[in-house]
Amino acid sequence: MPIIATMDPRHFLFLVASSRRPGVVGNTEWLARRAAASLEPEATQTWIHLHGLNLAPFEDWRHDVGHYPMPEGDARVLLDATLAATDLVFVSPVYWYSVPAALKLYLDHWSAWLRVPELDFKPRMAGKRLWVVVTSGNEAKAQPMLQSYAHCAQFLSMAHDAALWGPGGPPGTVAQDAAALARAQGYFAAP
Repeated sequence: MPIIATMDPRHFLFLVASSRRPGVVGNTEWLARRAAASLEPEATQTWIHLHGLNLAPFEDWRHDVGHYPMPEGDARVLLDATLAATDLVFVSPVYWYSVPAALKLYLDHWSAWLRVPELDFKPRMAGKRLWVVVTSGNEAKAQPMLQSYAHCAQFLSMAHDAALWGPGGPPGTVAQDAAALARAQGYFAAP
C-alpha cells in the first residue's frame, strides 16, 4: 500500500473495490488514477486494494451487545486510513447493479466503528468529502449504487459530489472514451 506523504492538509484515501487479480488494473482504477494525476502535487494519496484484505464478516451486535471493541488487523488498518483521510474515494465498478462485495464489507464495518465507545467515528467523519469513481456498461444502471453511497455520506455529514463515471468492459475500454477522460481532468478540484 504506497503512501505519498506531504505537508498538504488534503489526504486522499483511494479504496479500490475491484475484484481483479493483483497487478491487473481495470477500467475503474485506471480512471481513478487518471483523475488523481490532476491533484495538486502537495496532496497526499493512499491507495488500498480492498480485495484480498483479511476483513472478517461483519457481525451485527448493535441490538444485543450494543458496542464493539477497537478493530484489529486489516480492519484497524482501514479504520486508521479512513480517519486520517480528508477525502475518501470509492473506486467502485458496478457489479450486478450494486456495490462490490469488498466495499460493501468495508461499509458494513462502519456500523461497528460507530459503536466503539472511545472512537467517536461519526463526528470524526463529518466534514470529510466522499468521491466516487465508477465504471459500468451503462451509466443509468450505476444509479442505485451511487444513491447508496450518497445516503452513506449524508448519514455521516460528509460532503459528496457527483460521481466520475466512465464506460466499463474489458480493461482499456475507458481509455478510449474522450468524455470520461475530459471529466477525469480536474475532477478532484470540484467544490
